[in-house]
Amino acid sequence: MKIRIGILGYGNLGRGIECAIKQNDDVELAAVFTRRDPSAVKILTEGVNVYSVNDVEKHKDDIDVMILCGGSATDLPKQTPEYVKYFNVIDSFDTHANIPQHFDTVDAAAKANGHVGIISVGWDPGMFSLNRLYANAILSDGKDYTFWGKGVSQGHSDAIRRIEGVKDARQYTVPVEKALNAVRNGENPELTTREKHTRECYVVAEEGADLARIENEIKTMPNYFADYDTTVYFISEEELKVNHSGIPHGGSVIRTGKTGWNGENSHVIEYSLKLDSNPEFTSSVLIAYARAAYRMNKEGQSGCKTVFDVAPAYLCKQSGEELRKHLL
Repeated sequence: MKIRIGILGYGNLGRGIECAIKQNDDVELAAVFTRRDPSAVKILTEGVNVYSVNDVEKHKDDIDVMILCGGSATDLPKQTPEYVKYFNVIDSFDTHANIPQHFDTVDAAAKANGHVGIISVGWDPGMFSLNRLYANAILSDGKDYTFWGKGVSQGHSDAIRRIEGVKDARQYTVPVEKALNAVRNGENPELTTREKHTRECYVVAEEGADLARIENEIKTMPNYFADYDTTVYFISEEELKVNHSGIPHGGSVIRTGKTGWNGENSHVIEYSLKLDSNPEFTSSVLIAYARAAYRMNKEGQSGCKTVFDVAPAYLCKQSGEELRKHLL
């Protein structure tokens, strides 16, 4: 029997989820939910209905795991604790500073309703988080470094689009090459947030909008831009479409450390990603964790989880025997 997946929100991430479902034969798309007019939303999967988000509760017996595809700025803090009342849920909440609070809110609602909610799933937070944890456990005497990009950040782009007067936007996170090379060379530099990355914002403003105000709101936005050297470019809708329609991303998690009686040997652990499509890769991670949420709930587990709480075997459709034979 296939795991029945629901998609709530049919933007870039929702479409990516739909593609990922096609590539995993142990899951199936049960329904898509949208805030738009359902009749105006055309999906790729034949025979699957699109419903209004207002009808979500009516389908609580038809869906094993609901994947929430809203933004972290305003959607997920409300949606995840609400919908975990009715479903096992997965989200990609990526405002790092607010993850502890988000966890507590989701945990209370999930436990009260006997469901599993896995939050902050993706590649960072998500796969990068796991690699930070593994590297810390192995090299206890060391330092962590994370570099993102160059690539489009969906969460940061979404945050810009929510500013009054912004019609559309793309935000690129760009690693500072000098800092990255110093880390890879084992120099163990002390780097501030500002020294590791810059942010480039390409913004399409609505006609007559106050450009100075928009730029100031972007550059002073806490948790997103305030701690970075940020450049804002105002461009036309056509230019955004031609030059910034793709959603590539990537980055590296690096830990440098010492071993030996006197710390005489140095080591570098690096996990890196180079992604043609940020939302499609993120979607593939979300599907793996949807599989885990379903299995964990079937075992009687409930409450909020993160990638730290999910054993790797839960992510794979293969049996433990197959994993031990082929991957161990």
